[in-house]
Amino acid sequence: MKLTLLLVFVAVAHGFPATGGKEAESRSPFAPLDDVRLLASGLLQLGHSLKDFVQKTKGQINDIFQKLNVFDRSFYQLATLASEIKEEEEQLKQTTVVLQANNEEIKTLSHEINTKVEDIIQERSSLRSQMDVLEEKMSGLSQGLLSSDQLAEISALKEVIHTQERSITELLKAVREQTEQLSLQRTQIKSLEKKISDSNLQETSFRWVPHTETHSVSGYLSENSTDSSLEDDLPGHCGDVYARGLRNSGLYTIKPNQSQPFLVYCEMTADGASTVIQRRQDGSLDFDQTWRSYEEGFGNCKGEFWLGLKKIYAIARHNDTIVRIQAEDSKQGRHVVEYYLMMEDVSSDYAIHLRSTDTDLPHTVGNKTAIRFSTKDHIKDDHQDPSCPNDYTGGWWFSACGDINLNGRYTHGRPRGRTDRRKGVHGKPHGWSSFSLRSSQITIRHATSTQGPPHGTPE
Repeated sequence: MKLTLLLVFVAVAHGFPATGGKEAESRSPFAPLDDVRLLASGLLQLGHSLKDFVQKTKGQINDIFQKLNVFDRSFYQLATLASEIKEEEEQLKQTTVVLQANNEEIKTLSHEINTKVEDIIQERSSLRSQMDVLEEKMSGLSQGLLSSDQLAEISALKEVIHTQERSITELLKAVREQTEQLSLQRTQIKSLEKKISDSNLQETSFRWVPHTETHSVSGYLSENSTDSSLEDDLPGHCGDVYARGLRNSGLYTIKPNQSQPFLVYCEMTADGASTVIQRRQDGSLDFDQTWRSYEEGFGNCKGEFWLGLKKIYAIARHNDTIVRIQAEDSKQGRHVVEYYLMMEDVSSDYAIHLRSTDTDLPHTVGNKTAIRFSTKDHIKDDHQDPSCPNDYTGGWWFSACGDINLNGRYTHGRPRGRTDRRKGVHGKPHGWSSFSLRSSQITIRHATSTQGPPHGTPE
């Protein structure tokens, strides 16, 4: 610090050369005291600022190290869980091999028993033939007396017949027991095969779930993973997850239509599974986002979120999709609407074609086909009023400023007037007055083979 002040003094002295003899003799070789104090004060403030910056940087570095430690612990726990699942899978495979071998032995034994039963039946038929012959002889000798040899022969034959009948009864009982045991073994084998299949799917899902507590919907999982060997085993949509035997609603990793893998929330019911693409419940997330945000998605799967237009298109790009909207109004009235959905790509601003199914909320999005998605910074539809996204807030498939917007501003309490209601989350059923919505959820699922594509949609 002293060296710096000395250099400053020298610079100040050289910066003001003498203009006259007397003035040069009377000027001090040092800078004025006020300038020195001002410069010292500035240097002191700079030192404090540098100190604060260093402390703040240290705090940020400590936070980063803490997050890395959390990530390492999560990764270790996940690796341990995957190892345990793999060990259980190997044990199940070994048990399946043993059961299959037992199954083959039982099949062989059953075949031998059936052969013996057939032999016994043939022998029984032969004995019956002999009985018929004896009966004929007895009828021929009925008028005379039977010799002792004939009576002994008849008694011996009767005893043989009774013995054979008891043997046949016991063999038939053994066959039934072996058949029941074989059925039980087959049931156990099928159960173990199902467990192995579920174990493989769970292991794949565990290895593809991101190590984070936020469950963000933005981005793709391939961006954070270098293991591409599991991608082919991932389900294409939540319906595939349901078909593989998983019945619990929650987070799953899917890879639809050659897309990169990403995380979705699958809602499971007794009839099947649906993919949740939008959820509003408490206004904790701002839906007044840009076009880019609506394309990529925002929020987290455990709370409020928008899945993203790119991902929605990857799931619903075929003509066998049904979109379902569930909403609750400010008076706790519940409404449900379903449409057959066909969705176009980004070149058409993700335009949708809809055909309504049976519903209590008809004409909610409008009857117009090819409705384009718009935000306040992305309006390209020549037939759309450009003020719609700005007047309504959020991004939506606005149809000539239609009567619904599930991505509008969340309104706490009763909206003040028509303008506030239109800017908020609201809907207007056919023939009713407009009402504000307190919660909404949009899901999509693949229709059955008996359900056709929407009428009037392009092939």
